[in-house]
Amino acid sequence: MQCSSSIIGPGFKTNYDKRPYVAVPTSGGGGGGGGGGGGGGDCVAGWDAIAARLSEQLSKCTGRRKVLVVEAYTGVQVDQVREALEQRLKLDLVIDSRAAFLDSAKIDKLVEPYLGGDDPIFGFLSPLVMTQFLDADRVAQLRGRVEQASGLVLIVGEAATALHEGDVLVFADMPRWEGQLRQRRDEVSNLGVSNAALKASLQYKRSFFVDWRVCDRWKKRLLARADAFLDTTDHESPKLAAGDAVRRGLEAAAHRPFRVMPFFDPGPWGGQWMRTVCDLDGYSSPEPDNYAWCFDCVPEENSLLLGFGEHRFELPSINLVFSHPRQLLGDPVHARFGDEFPIRFDFLDTMDGGNLSFQVHPLTEYIQRQFGLHYTQDESYYMLDAANDGCVYLGLKQGIDRAAMFRDLEIAQGGGAPFDAEKYANRWPAQRHDHFLIPAGTVHCSGRNAMVLEISATPYIFTFKLWDWGRLGLDGLPRPINLRHGYANIDWSRTTEWVRDELINRIQPIAEGAGWRQERTGLHPREFMETRRHWFTQTTPHHTGGLQRGSVHVLNLVQGREAVVESLDGAFDPFVVHFAETFIVPAAVGPYALRPLGSTGEQPHATVRASIRHGLE
Repeated sequence: MQCSSSIIGPGFKTNYDKRPYVAVPTSGGGGGGGGGGGGGGDCVAGWDAIAARLSEQLSKCTGRRKVLVVEAYTGVQVDQVREALEQRLKLDLVIDSRAAFLDSAKIDKLVEPYLGGDDPIFGFLSPLVMTQFLDADRVAQLRGRVEQASGLVLIVGEAATALHEGDVLVFADMPRWEGQLRQRRDEVSNLGVSNAALKASLQYKRSFFVDWRVCDRWKKRLLARADAFLDTTDHESPKLAAGDAVRRGLEAAAHRPFRVMPFFDPGPWGGQWMRTVCDLDGYSSPEPDNYAWCFDCVPEENSLLLGFGEHRFELPSINLVFSHPRQLLGDPVHARFGDEFPIRFDFLDTMDGGNLSFQVHPLTEYIQRQFGLHYTQDESYYMLDAANDGCVYLGLKQGIDRAAMFRDLEIAQGGGAPFDAEKYANRWPAQRHDHFLIPAGTVHCSGRNAMVLEISATPYIFTFKLWDWGRLGLDGLPRPINLRHGYANIDWSRTTEWVRDELINRIQPIAEGAGWRQERTGLHPREFMETRRHWFTQTTPHHTGGLQRGSVHVLNLVQGREAVVESLDGAFDPFVVHFAETFIVPAAVGPYALRPLGSTGEQPHATVRASIRHGLE
């Protein structure tokens, strides 16, 4: 990297952990968590060991018929699972549950109202449930075949439990991020149809608005009763973990600090900062030119790794939200958001890259009416790093001509003169530790040579691009621009003076003690999140407010090589975090403390912490 004034320079060393995990306590153990984890025998790897473990479980079943059900989340490569088990188990009947689904044309008609017509990105959140995708006659016929069978029966695929609840039930789950990668590689189809060759972005849209909603509703009833869980995220190393052991791991995570597993992706504007700080050489093959995104804490997308001795078992981190929403979120947050995780932390890297798209997020009433979500994507940019010319575009200039701005955007979109963003929008200089607040309706984007920790609400695809600086996407095609949606959501009162007074570095001292001080850094009063920054050279206290009155905390170590999160009563083992790592502290934890490790020279360590405002501050 060549960016001047960046924190990355000669001698910089990284210790960012790309594969954090929660150690699963042994049966009857506490919710602790360091080391390699107990219960190594609760997880086996490789199809031979998986088949042997399933055979052992099936041998305990009685009767003329034993039914092994492998329920699959969308994105699981069902054919590979079926073939692996057929080769290793002595099966008398094999049923692929996809045979119970409606014909593809009927499913396409069922989901069409939720796909937004020709819109390449946006649809409407579907209320559909799994049984609406199934043909009642086919279900009855397949159930009859199971009832008439003797010996060992395997039912595998999505909605497999609609045919039989299983004498042994295995849930084969799939994190959304891996599902998206498989869509990009044309390896999987959408729920109930064969469309692997469809453009990946359209598969993703259908997954976001329909498939994941349907499959999550179906999955929730199975998390508490599955006899085992199957991890096929890594084709080369499938793993089977006992259901009770996975549930112990989730229980442990709900009562201690933890991290989800981050993922990184290139983009047309991406930079080079994360490649160094997050040690990404060799992360992807082939090696991309840049890394633009990192989802460092988005439970809907990220994985959670559970540690079973030497094994790391990967499952969607949203399963923790589904199974322990009260302990994780806190009662006030759970009462408002249900089993959704409302806080998102991610990275946007433009260091030695380019500007993000000039954009706006939907107003609350618009996202409710047009897309079916009950809250919108308010957000903020916290500057983890910036070069001397780093900047953020935020808000409109005073007295601009609205019609002229519309006209210039449309001309640019039509291939005419490039849009002059600085004619209409404010360009603010950005330095490390600046905090820019971005309530919905405010035009904005990060400029080049900035490293952003984006702190936002979770509806993360609802970005209306107004201008993309005339560049192409990584596929060589123009990225979709959303002028119609954008026009409907710009708040024209968010102009220079208002932005300067309301949205930039709204820092307010809150408290201090021996070796620490706390500041409120936002967010704006229109946003439901609160952020606090702690500077500390000694142990600093924190408190979630507890289960009944509090809120989940999401934090990032924005300065300092590493720190340790400690329980005040020994409820969890010390938890070490490193620079730029995001971590979650469940509401059930209550009081905890952070202690600096190592030295930052004369500078203190610092964290930024987000919580939901109606929790106890």
